[in-house]
Amino acid sequence: MADFALDPAFAATSQPIVSLRLSEARLQSDARFPWIVLIPRIPDAVELEDLAPADLAQLSAEILAAGRAVRAAGAALGRPVEKLNVGQLGNITRQLHLHVVGRRSDDPAWPGPVWGQGTAAAYEPLELETAMTAAREALKS
Repeated sequence: MADFALDPAFAATSQPIVSLRLSEARLQSDARFPWIVLIPRIPDAVELEDLAPADLAQLSAEILAAGRAVRAAGAALGRPVEKLNVGQLGNITRQLHLHVVGRRSDDPAWPGPVWGQGTAAAYEPLELETAMTAAREALKS
């Protein structure tokens, strides 16, 4: 993992939460949805098939942990998550990454996908700290 470099697109659109065993966990900078992006630290990985079986198993565990963290962030912000969406697209940013998005029936993109819907809303500083703290604590447990 020494040759791993985070695609600059992630630095521009998300905040680092914590480094997990395999992945970097980052909070997407869009206050409309509690949303974590997992980026496995595997150089040149683009598709899930690029992962060794053990890494794929670890990523699965990290997806479940990210789901708990998304739920924790939503609850901390007073917007409990009703449904988790997990997606792996990479059409624009090719570096392997997975999105874990908390959804609610009253969110601005419901019931459609979050991608390409409206304009991202910046977190207020206190909201960002609340979401980050809740997600970090959930990911550490």
